[in-house]
Amino acid sequence: MDFIPNHALKQATLIAAFAALLPHAHAQPTFESASPTAGSGVSQKANESADKAMYKAVEYTNKAKTGPTVIVVPGEIKSNNATFMQKFASNNIADFGELELSQANFKVLERADLGPLLGEFQLAYSMGDPDSARKMLQKGKLKTTKYVVKFDILKAEQVAAAKEGVSGRTIGNIIGILGGSRGSYAAGEAVGSVETGAAAGVWIIGMRYKIMDANTTEQLAQGYTEEKMEVGAKGTSILGVSSSQEGGITLDGMVQRLVQKSVWEIDAKYK
Repeated sequence: MDFIPNHALKQATLIAAFAALLPHAHAQPTFESASPTAGSGVSQKANESADKAMYKAVEYTNKAKTGPTVIVVPGEIKSNNATFMQKFASNNIADFGELELSQANFKVLERADLGPLLGEFQLAYSMGDPDSARKMLQKGKLKTTKYVVKFDILKAEQVAAAKEGVSGRTIGNIIGILGGSRGSYAAGEAVGSVETGAAAGVWIIGMRYKIMDANTTEQLAQGYTEEKMEVGAKGTSILGVSSSQEGGITLDGMVQRLVQKSVWEIDAKYK
């Protein structure tokens, strides 16, 4: 065995003791599913579909550059689609806007922090009254605001739907009749029990963003983007054993993706 000098041994002991005192790095917490179907085939299919609909952060082009101070005011929802109107208010969309503009490194004034001043501020902008707007901008946190941003939903409608299905009943009957044997009748029963079906619906949702000068209320820029949202379901039944699957991104997820596309353009062009 090689001889280890006493001073080296003491140094190694001190390093080990010091390392034990350092805080351990921990990974982000993860949680297990409490569902009784967790880990099963149906669970895996459902989770694969859900993974595609989960929030994904966007790498904004100019994120390293600090953007100006902005405030997001609730926009307008022009769609008269009842499903969409029940699900969303303009405040929901403004919340997504605040989140993504912050992610893109803009200085965002939180609407919740403005208190009663927010109502006066929104009124001044909706009326297009630059004098009133300027008075608002002399108060508190609004003094540093450069841009006012709003996101409007101009379109939300289901534009297409399709479904298809296959029934094995007729084919099964033909096999049973032509075969004439017990085996052919069994085969006919099996084929005749097959039922498959699928249906899909496609929505188009369009969003416009506007950027206004905080001092003059003049519009500086605007942009528009659309996305398709598909929801679907499919099912199969053979000999009484059935399986089905349905899914698609939600309206919440679709609106957030449209906000992300809009903010990406704002970050790339108007910093």
